[in-house]
Formats: sequence, C-alpha cells, structure tokens
Amino acid sequence: MTQRRGRMDRATGLALGSLAVLAGLVIALLPADYGPDQRGTRLFLYCAAGIKPPVEAAAREYERRFGVAVDIQYGGSGTLLSNLSVTRNGDLFLPADDTYLELARERGKLAETFPLASMRPVLGVPKGNPRDIESIEDLLHRDLAVGIANPDTAACGRIARRLLGEAGLWEALAERVEVTKPTVTDLANDLKLGALDCAILWDTTAGQYPEIEAIGVPLLDADPRLVTLGVLNSATNPAAALQFSRFLSARDEGLRNFERFGYEVTEGDAWESELELVLMSGAMLNRAIDGTISEFEQREGVRVNRIYNGCGILVAQMRTGHLPDAYFSCDASFLDLVAGEFEPGRVVSSNRMVILVQRDNPRGIASLADLADEGCRVGLGHPTNSALGALTRELLVSDGAADALGRTDNVLVESATGDFLVNQLRTGALDAVIVYASNAAHVLDELELVEIHNPARMATQPFAVGRNSDHKRTMERLFERISSSTSRERFEALGFGWAPDSEG
Repeated sequence: MTQRRGRMDRATGLALGSLAVLAGLVIALLPADYGPDQRGTRLFLYCAAGIKPPVEAAAREYERRFGVAVDIQYGGSGTLLSNLSVTRNGDLFLPADDTYLELARERGKLAETFPLASMRPVLGVPKGNPRDIESIEDLLHRDLAVGIANPDTAACGRIARRLLGEAGLWEALAERVEVTKPTVTDLANDLKLGALDCAILWDTTAGQYPEIEAIGVPLLDADPRLVTLGVLNSATNPAAALQFSRFLSARDEGLRNFERFGYEVTEGDAWESELELVLMSGAMLNRAIDGTISEFEQREGVRVNRIYNGCGILVAQMRTGHLPDAYFSCDASFLDLVAGEFEPGRVVSSNRMVILVQRDNPRGIASLADLADEGCRVGLGHPTNSALGALTRELLVSDGAADALGRTDNVLVESATGDFLVNQLRTGALDAVIVYASNAAHVLDELELVEIHNPARMATQPFAVGRNSDHKRTMERLFERISSSTSRERFEALGFGWAPDSEG
C-alpha cells in the first residue's frame, strides 16, 4: 500500500521501532496531550478592510467548527498598525501589504508569518466604464471625480503614491483627487453609488462588487502585493493563534475563500487540526535541535516525530518510501543521495571530525597515521550507515592514512552513530575514535580531544523540506526556529560551527 508522504502509519511505526533495537534508532515524541483543544478561546485580529470578505467567511467557519471566537477590527493597514502599536495587545495582524508586517517586525511586534494571496492596484470604474477611462493620463487631463485611499493609513493609497511618485505623476494626480477615504472599501461604496468616476482600488476589491469594473494599467500592475498574516508577539495564546493561522492559510480551508473572491492564492499547507510532522535527522544533531523542536511544538500546538539515526540508515529508509516532511542531514553528501525528494537544502551548521582518546592520551596519538600503530584499538563510523563513516573514509584517504590502517586489525568497532563510539571509548574498550566535535563536547572532562589538521575533516549540515510534503509552510517555520540566534547558541555550545562562519 502506498504511504502518504510526511506521515507514518502504526505498522510503519512498529517496524521502525524494531529497527531501533537493531540499529540504534532514536525516535523522540511529545507526550500525548499535544495540540490542546482551544474551544472557548478568543482571538483578536487586526485586518485590512479590503480583505474583509474572505477573512470574515473563514473566521465564522472556524468559530462554528472549533468553538474559537475570532474578533476582528477592520480598517486601513496603517491605522491598524498604529492601533496595535499603541494598545500593545492583539493576536494577529493582516494588512493589505506585507510592508506593514516589516514595519511591525521592526517595532518588535511580529512573530510568525503566513503568506496567503496576492493582489494589485487597478483603476476601479462603474460597470461598463461610462467615462471610457483607460489610463492614469485620463485622470490627469480630464474632468473626472477621482478617489484614492489615504496614502498615510491605507496600503493601496501608499502603493499608488509610491508607484506614481516614481513615475513623476503623483503630485499631478494628488491635485485632481476629489475624495480621499480611509479604506478601499469606502471608495468602492462611493463608486457603487455613483459618487465617483474612478478610484484606485485593489483588483480583488473591485471583483467583490458587480457594479464595479477593474481597469488594469501597466504602471500600477508592476508591483503586485503579497497579503500575509502575521502572528503578534502580544498573542496571549500563541498555539491558538497559530492554529487559526494554519486554518486561514490552508489550501483546503481558508484559501478557498480567497480563491472564491478572486485572489491569486499561495501554495498553502493541507489542514489538520491535530498536526503531526515527521523530521528525519542525523543522530549527531540530536542535542543541538531537540530543545528547539520541543519549544516549536509547544508554541505551535503540533507534534514533530523526530527520527534520529545514522544518515545512511535514514537514506535507506527514504528509498523504501518512508519520506519525512523534512530531512536534516549530517552532511550535504547524504542529502545529495535523496535530493530529488526534497527542496534545495540550506546549510545551518558545520561540524569538524576529531580524534577522541583516553584521558592524558596514554598512546600518544597525535595524527591519523598513529591510528595504525600496533595494538591501537580504534572505532570508526560505519562507512555505509552513517555520514560520519563515509566522511571518515574520505578523510583517511585524503590524509594518506587509509592504506596503513587497512593493513591492520585495529578497527574493532564501526557504528552508525558517534555517540556509541564515544561510549565504547569511555568504557575502555577502545583507545581512539574518530567522531564529530559535537559528540565529544560533553565528555571532555573524561576524555581528550586531538585535532585533525585536514580540510576534509569538515562536514556541513543542510536542512531540506520534503518536495511533496503536505506541510511545507510549517516546516519552513521550523527551519526558521532551527536557524535562529537562540538555536545558534545551542549549536555553538556543542562545538558546531554556524553556517555563515563555517570553515570550508
């Protein structure tokens, strides 16, 4: 039976559990009470007036199905930004232009974002275009009653002012404007009543009125705007705010309302009220990311099933059809093996390979060549099951130590994970192991680290979202958490390099 990407059924989970016993697989799960019922919660949304119809429809549907009240204040995007900045409360902000979200971010108001749809300014005229208006020039040179939305408080007016200003036409048009209104909805109502000959509106606003016709002009058409929902830092219940955001941005829920009202929608996630995600990750990343993922789960009200193992084992799993929502590889070479299943990877960190030896280094090991000394008991990563083993093999070849070590019986252990090698060294079963610096970071009070001076010692760790995952947007938000400054501190405390600072 074909298994849907990004989810694992019970039989698959049992199979993976068996593999854990045999291959050291580690699966980390949240307790069963993730994604708490938000029934009875109230959310407050600041929403641009021009976007009211699809948002109102989705909010009322959400209330009916999930018992979460969504109170909405409609207005001009700039006015709403001023209000939320002054009151310092509210859960969500949906302006008509995402530049207002950037302003909210600069003011420290914004957390997560959810792209929804795009729209662009047009010339709105009464149905049938009785005054034969075709261009901006008509507004400048003919006796017409023209209206715009206030460029200081409304996104559409602000965009029109910028575009016309860049073309040197704004001042001339401003002199001909007869009516300035707080929102594009006010302008549309004036057009409907015949009080205006033309107004600059959003194309989607014009489409909501059968009495209005939209005239596209190249100057205004050049800069379509992205309608993006923002979760505010002032949200009192982030999990509830994020769950509604996922609903509004879901391709099979909220975005259907946007499509119905003529918006060009983004590629949203599929909707699931209790969302489970699957992340496969190289075992050496466990300590660096597990805390960050737990925080993400708590904030978003979702579960991330983490499957940690040697990347060779993970790749083998993927090749049998067990595909995760995202893959965080120990090295780019192991993402390359399944690159067709994922979006392009983005390197988060680097990790160097080191030699770890007994305290005070009783065998005097100073280089890779010394691992071939008679009687030296060595542990290496498994060359097939782990990125560590594959990279170690390449490192030994590059350093000229592979042949000498291969002629001995010194390699006693090959493991899919560096932590297993470290534990073998701690018990005294081995004299030396080649592991990542992150494997060694927590045992340096017991063991001793020997640096390897060879550029081939470096591994880079890319994060990639599943190409066919149903939850790409959610995994993008997880990536943002993993690549955040707080996450960086965790990585660096474990001996990782950070992507911009990684050694080559």
